[in-house]
Amino acid sequence: MSEIRIWLRAEVKPNEQRVAVVPADAKRLLDAGYKITVEKSGQRSINIEDYAAVGCDIAEEGSWVDAPKDAFILGVKELPEGDSDLVHRHIYFGHVFKDQPGWQHTLGRFVSGEGTLFDLENLVDETGRRVAAFGYWAGYAGAATAVMTWLGQQAGAVPAISRVGSYPNVDALLAELKEGLSKYDSKPNLVVIGALGRSGSGAVDLGEQLGLDVSKWDMAETASGGPFPEIQQHSIFVNCILASPSCPRFVTAEDIAVADRKLTVISDVSCDPESVYNPIPIYNKSTKFDDPTIRVVEGDNPLDVIAIDHLPSMLPKESSEDYSSQLTEALLELNEPEKGIWGRALADFKHHIGRL
Repeated sequence: MSEIRIWLRAEVKPNEQRVAVVPADAKRLLDAGYKITVEKSGQRSINIEDYAAVGCDIAEEGSWVDAPKDAFILGVKELPEGDSDLVHRHIYFGHVFKDQPGWQHTLGRFVSGEGTLFDLENLVDETGRRVAAFGYWAGYAGAATAVMTWLGQQAGAVPAISRVGSYPNVDALLAELKEGLSKYDSKPNLVVIGALGRSGSGAVDLGEQLGLDVSKWDMAETASGGPFPEIQQHSIFVNCILASPSCPRFVTAEDIAVADRKLTVISDVSCDPESVYNPIPIYNKSTKFDDPTIRVVEGDNPLDVIAIDHLPSMLPKESSEDYSSQLTEALLELNEPEKGIWGRALADFKHHIGRL
């Protein structure tokens, strides 16, 4: 078997502190005969020295463009914007297979450079289930951000929250939220749609760890196709269902116009606002860590939407360790990138290239 090179690039998305492979799992790959290069990063939550300590080669930030052509370039979120040809085999969340803005341009760069995208979202087993996902921590952080927003609303803050930061660990996040909730006799209740999935289970766990009442909805509760007036009777709605042609509309402009609306916060963990299948068509753009909410209803009974597409970065340590342990199992199969998990992702890439 020829040597497999993995080049762990630095992230360029603001506030993206996660990493796809942590040092302990990098050592597993090294022990299996892989060659691992890790770029320096000014924002990664894990020190570069920890990678060097297990035997990884260290490179300058952004130097992947000059990496050996046979290297797999591994990241979490999008590549830097540009027009240059992409000649490598890339592994990251591309956000280009659902007709997102710029998808044709990005895939065109792969075509002109004869490179390949193995989209992390498309790494699936024989049953179609993703083999690695940040979902649990996305749901957990999404619910946490919703509670923060509710607390800000109670305090009369406008915007309800001005920024979301990262936390050294889960305990620090929970302590902050519990302290905030202790100031109010009335507590918010949550409805989580997609409660049986990875993201949904994270959202449910956060609510229950805070002692909040959580309604757990999944396919059975949404089988009617809507409308769903019950959602309006919860303080917080956390959506953990991916946009798709079969997904019903959970909250519409007509829904939120009701006089007895209790709903004041929506956290759209799945976050696909630019998709034609957006199940919450009351907003149309993502939010960011330094601008986390969109106020869609003003006045005495406001409604704020949170739609941050990299929520697990709130908890970069736990989310990276969890994801890395899952992904490494798949990376150990990279000796045959045209078969199995990787072959299915490659077929998806070729299908979408064919749409250009």
